[in-house]
Amino acid sequence: MNDFFGKIVELFSTPTYIDSLLHGFLLTIQVSYFAILIGITLGTVIALIDTAKPSKWLVVPKFICRLYTTIIRGTPMALQLFIMFFVIFAIKGFPSIITAIIAFGLNSAAYAAEVIRGGILSVDKGQTEAGLALGLSQRTIFFKIVAPQAIKNIIPALGNEIITVIKETAIVSMVGMYDLNMAAKDIGSGQNMASYIVPMFTAAMFYLATIYLISFVVKKIEKSLRKSDLRVEG
Repeated sequence: MNDFFGKIVELFSTPTYIDSLLHGFLLTIQVSYFAILIGITLGTVIALIDTAKPSKWLVVPKFICRLYTTIIRGTPMALQLFIMFFVIFAIKGFPSIITAIIAFGLNSAAYAAEVIRGGILSVDKGQTEAGLALGLSQRTIFFKIVAPQAIKNIIPALGNEIITVIKETAIVSMVGMYDLNMAAKDIGSGQNMASYIVPMFTAAMFYLATIYLISFVVKKIEKSLRKSDLRVEG
C-alpha cells in the first residue's frame, strides 16, 4: 500500500511523467478529433447516397458505398490500422499521425453512415409525400422536414460512435505511436506492480473524464432538442 501511494506522489511530482501523459493525451485527442471529423463528413455522404432515390447514375456509387461499409464493419479495427501503416502508407517519412487519422476516420465513416442512414429512414415517408403534395421540392423537403427530425434521432448513436473512436485510438500504441496508453506503459515499465498500476489508472482517469464530458454534452443536446419538441407540440 505504501508503494502504491508513494508511486502516486512520485508520478504527480515528476514533471517528466506529467509531460509524458499530457503529450500522449494530446496525440489521442488529435487523432480522435480529426478521425471523427472525417467519419461524420464521409459517413454523411455515404448515407445520403445510400438513401437517395434509385437512379441509373447512382447504381455504381450505391454499390461502392454498401461494399465499403460491409468490408469496414466486417473487419477488425486493428487489422485496418496495420494495413494502413504497413501496406498502404508504408512510405518512409510519411507522418504516422496522418496515417492513424485516416485509418480511424475511414473506420468511423462506415459506422457513422449506418447511424445517419438509420436516422433518415426513421422519418415517416408520409411527411415526404405530404411535402410533395404541397409542391415543395425534394431539396426543401429534405432540409426543412427530414433532416431536422433525423438529427434528433441520430444524436445519441452518433455520441456513442464518438466515444468508441476515442477509446479505440488506444491501439495506436501497437504501431509505435506515443499516445496516452503508450505513455502510461512507458512510465510504469520495468518496475513493480504498484509502479505499473498507478500510471495506467491515471491514464484511465484521462479517458473517463473525456468520455464523461462528451456524454454530458450529448445529453444536454438531447435535452435541448426534447424541449424544442415540447414547445412545438404546445
